Amino acid sequence: MAPVRVAAVQLAASQDVDGNLAACLRLIDDAAAQGAQLIVLPEFCNHLSYYADRAQAHQIATRPGDPFLTAVADRARRHGVHIKINVTHAHPDGRTGGTNFLFGPDGAVLGQCDKQTLMGAENDHLDPATEVGPVIETPLGRLGMYACMEGVINEVARGLALRGAQVLLNSLNSFALDEASLHIPVRAAENKVWVVAANKVGPLLPEEHLPRLSAALGVPAEWLHGAGESQIVAPDGTVLAKGPRTGEAVVIADIDPDLADGKHRPDGTDIFATRRPELYTEIAEPPHGRRRPPGADNIQVAVVRGDAATAERETALAAASGADLVVIHDGDPARLAAALDGTRAHAVVGTPAGPVLIDANGVVARQPALHGAAADHSATADNFWDVATSQKLSAAQETGARGTAPEPGTQAATDPATEAAALVTVDLAWGRLAMMAGGDSIYPELFRVAALRDVDVVAVTVETAETWELALGLPERAAENRLNVVAATPVHQEAAVFALSPDFTLWTAWQGPFTGRISHPVVTAVPAGQAAGRADVAPAQAANRLVSRQTDLVDGRPWRLVHALIER
Repeated sequence: MAPVRVAAVQLAASQDVDGNLAACLRLIDDAAAQGAQLIVLPEFCNHLSYYADRAQAHQIATRPGDPFLTAVADRARRHGVHIKINVTHAHPDGRTGGTNFLFGPDGAVLGQCDKQTLMGAENDHLDPATEVGPVIETPLGRLGMYACMEGVINEVARGLALRGAQVLLNSLNSFALDEASLHIPVRAAENKVWVVAANKVGPLLPEEHLPRLSAALGVPAEWLHGAGESQIVAPDGTVLAKGPRTGEAVVIADIDPDLADGKHRPDGTDIFATRRPELYTEIAEPPHGRRRPPGADNIQVAVVRGDAATAERETALAAASGADLVVIHDGDPARLAAALDGTRAHAVVGTPAGPVLIDANGVVARQPALHGAAADHSATADNFWDVATSQKLSAAQETGARGTAPEPGTQAATDPATEAAALVTVDLAWGRLAMMAGGDSIYPELFRVAALRDVDVVAVTVETAETWELALGLPERAAENRLNVVAATPVHQEAAVFALSPDFTLWTAWQGPFTGRISHPVVTAVPAGQAAGRADVAPAQAANRLVSRQTDLVDGRPWRLVHALIER
């Protein structure tokens, strides 16, 4: 396919519908003049997402064939371009949606869909989608559409990519700085697709109400403006072009949609073919809320890597100094258990068969790799499991864990060469832990399962194959699930701890000044070449999932519409 020129347009909108339409048309003209063949506009282009009630939202919304949509269709026809726009739309059945439209170069509507996950007050005024959005075949590639909050969690973009979309079109109405730094680019990288994302600038609430709302939320008024930074992202997560933080802009780049058909990592793993949908079925179950009380307010974790002697020395130092959890990239569990002697610490150790959890007595639990290309099980030593162990999984089993601990001095209950049936979780004194082998850590569905099982901390032993995995993937797994993530890599790579902050969204009282980053975890990096690093994490923060009023990051997932994620 020849290169396709795409544009992400950022603009301000108000309560003046005519003025908003004029801004949309002016910037469409600008993008077309620069050669754009596909133009993406922000969310809620017709009116601010601010209404007295549901009836007013329905009354102001667009309708089929009305002047607003007709004018946009005419512009698509005039320039011979594709235009994606998002508006509040009144459907004939009485519902009001946050609706995406794709207009073709003849002005016809090629596809439309409503927003599946609503954010905050949108729940008061709009109705969520009742079906998934289409993947639309066009001369420019296979296109999928979503909007704002749908990109803060993984399910909608993942479903579109699994159904064949090459280019995802995201319209935003967001003040959050971590949209541009995290949520937008990760959807490209984790699915190996293109993303064209257009955000708002200017006030997102009526200017006359900003002082009152700013005071009520405890946030400076300037933070209640659209965050801009509209962008175009390549399938490896590289941002090709990005708009400014403030002010109108047309962001342009040339893309090759066919590149999105390659789903292989450098090691040859096909990220879609190696998925195991049978492990993710909980994602499609109705919301149930957390079933456990919050964990401890604070624990200390350590990351350890290096040769065997270094790993043992650093593990002993971390445990002796009060670490509750040590995550070790690789090592001999029996020798590392000795390094924990006399301490309260547990350690997660990466092994060829997958990570194991140990204490001073030996193996407590193990997590064989769940995805086919993740580990070489044959590398397990014959006597690997011949270490002292203890029965410590009863609490985990009562809450749905799928693992068993062997009796002291015996082989593991399950052959290490057999893949586990599902994710193992273990209850410790400070909260619930899950472990993941490196190959499993690229699958967002598995972290979602961990969140649904009320995990507080995920320990990952991984050698990353692509830059996005540590820069975007693991911080997003923490952000979109409210999970603390501790990642131990080989010593030649950077490692990191992604800890949940209590300064989360506008709906919790911030301990520090508002930064505009509403869900990004606090990152403690362990530089390449450094054998160990330590950080504090708060297991209790995993219980706080309310990203906005009436919007839970986990239970707010579009669970009825995730068939593409759980079916072959």
